[in-house]
Amino acid sequence: MTLPSTPGDQGGRPKRRSFTAEYKLRIVAEYEAAKASGEGAAILRREGLYHSHILEWRAARDAGALTALGTRKSPVSESRRRSGEATEVERLRRRNERLEADLARTKTALEIMGKAHALLETLSESADSTAPRRRGR
Repeated sequence: MTLPSTPGDQGGRPKRRSFTAEYKLRIVAEYEAAKASGEGAAILRREGLYHSHILEWRAARDAGALTALGTRKSPVSESRRRSGEATEVERLRRRNERLEADLARTKTALEIMGKAHALLETLSESADSTAPRRRGR
């Protein structure tokens, strides 16, 4: 084992990678397109990335941070921007459909629970009124 020659020398320590906004946007778009066909993990392996990178970059993109950074370095073409908007609209449409289905299931479950509760109350009341009364000895 060799020691660093100077106190500030990092020795064999790996350098932290940094990614441009353009790269992040491209990878997020590619990942989202491939995710539908189940190929998202292959992109992560190919690029040596983690899923947390995608989550972080997607959040930054949705907040507008990556777009702002990306336009300073290299302007995004109009067709590419529209393509991104169409992708976002489709993602939001699918999410809306999923949430509407969840809401419908929840409403149905609540309706069933309400009916079951009313039935149990009716049974309880009828059992109380028909139960034989005991006489004390």
